[in-house]
Amino acid sequence: MKPLFKNVYNLDRKCYSQYRLTEEILMEHAAYEIGLEIKNRFRKGSKIGIFAGPGNNGADGITLGRILEGDYEIFLYTPLGVKSEIGKLQLERYREVGGRVYQWRKGEQLPDFDVVVDALFGSGLKRDLPKEIGCLVKSLNYLPAFKIACDIPTGIDVNGNLRPIGFRADLTVTMGAEKLALYSDFAKEYVGEIKVADLGVSFQKYREKTFYYRLECSDLQLPIRTKQNSHKRTYGHLGVVIGEKPGAGIIAAETAFNFGTGLVTGINLAGVQLPYEIIEGRGLDGFTALAVGMGLGNKGRQIGRELVRLAVEEEMPVVIDADLFYEPVIKELLNGKKVVLTPHPKEFAGMIETIWGEKLTPKEVQLRRFELVERFGEEYPDVVLLLKGANRLITYKRQLYIDPLGDVALAKGGSGDVLSGLIGGLLAQGYHPLKGAISGSLALSLAGRYTPNYGLTPKKLIKRLDELVERVSTDCN
Repeated sequence: MKPLFKNVYNLDRKCYSQYRLTEEILMEHAAYEIGLEIKNRFRKGSKIGIFAGPGNNGADGITLGRILEGDYEIFLYTPLGVKSEIGKLQLERYREVGGRVYQWRKGEQLPDFDVVVDALFGSGLKRDLPKEIGCLVKSLNYLPAFKIACDIPTGIDVNGNLRPIGFRADLTVTMGAEKLALYSDFAKEYVGEIKVADLGVSFQKYREKTFYYRLECSDLQLPIRTKQNSHKRTYGHLGVVIGEKPGAGIIAAETAFNFGTGLVTGINLAGVQLPYEIIEGRGLDGFTALAVGMGLGNKGRQIGRELVRLAVEEEMPVVIDADLFYEPVIKELLNGKKVVLTPHPKEFAGMIETIWGEKLTPKEVQLRRFELVERFGEEYPDVVLLLKGANRLITYKRQLYIDPLGDVALAKGGSGDVLSGLIGGLLAQGYHPLKGAISGSLALSLAGRYTPNYGLTPKKLIKRLDELVERVSTDCN
């Protein structure tokens, strides 16, 4: 996993005070790294449009213009002027090497650039973009050029939200370290490929302690069997509550069985025919973990409440999903030591109303994802929370982990039930709740990389679990 930071201001200041570097040295390195990406991808003489803002992000862009001037045809635009002292100095240097500054007017047709570099606003944005910049960003997005964002795409604020439009980058070269805002659900549409620019010192010298991490393929711990002298109970026994809408529970049960769990029992409240490999049962006897909530419905909630309450009292590992997030019992379950919660934003809003008495819409939850998950982690550090989304967030012991590997193909009914089965199956096999949530999330992400991306179904997802060893070796290297 890779460390993330809310911002890098303290890290930059350490470079100034401890390593005797200057703002100018860091800026030169930042611009050089972007220039290197351009030189490695585009032949000399290509048309490069650089759009620089009034602050230091814009100064990075101006410095880039000086570095590339002479080898490329540079079009530098400063639509809001240059206000920082370092920016003015860099602009003088750019002009000294023969660089020109161009004027942009709304409605004016821009040249046919090969590359567009967005250096308008960096990672400190806290307000809506000026209207004229919003219009410019919209125009830039329509251009067929390869698009590079300097530090973070313009329009993505410090919380990763749009203000109100964003630059759609093919590549984001972020400065010094990866920022949390780059991994919001909204930002996923805009950042493209992300690369980190070194600023003159090793990242190991640059970084400091953090509570935020980006998950990688290598963090996936598959339930590979290595012990030959074993039997089915060696690999756990998961109980799955199958409620009023039985398809959800059956999907979770089949997933767990296909992901290494030795035995899976369905507590069949719906009275439907279960798949032949799923045992039918009633109580909790013999289970090493429980999965509950998927498709419970109104009729199943009472029994679901009783079963999960008993499991938590016995300190049995439990994964909780879906309908139980609207139940008052969720508040007492948060005292459990081996509980994993997997809500989507609407379900998380329902749980927030129960535990904090605050009414939020799913949209408000999305806008405050990081804040709300962090708050939950502070108040309930012993519970693992996995908030679903384009980038899943996982918190435990006040640490925040982000899985950015999920694909849009997973936006189908039943994907969340597969996730519950993955996590439940790993819990049954003895995984720690955090490890189970992380590996379950990553397994879902990698199995969900499907072409065509509209054709994925839960059954296809489950089948693709067999390919994860090969997928990790090919997709992650």
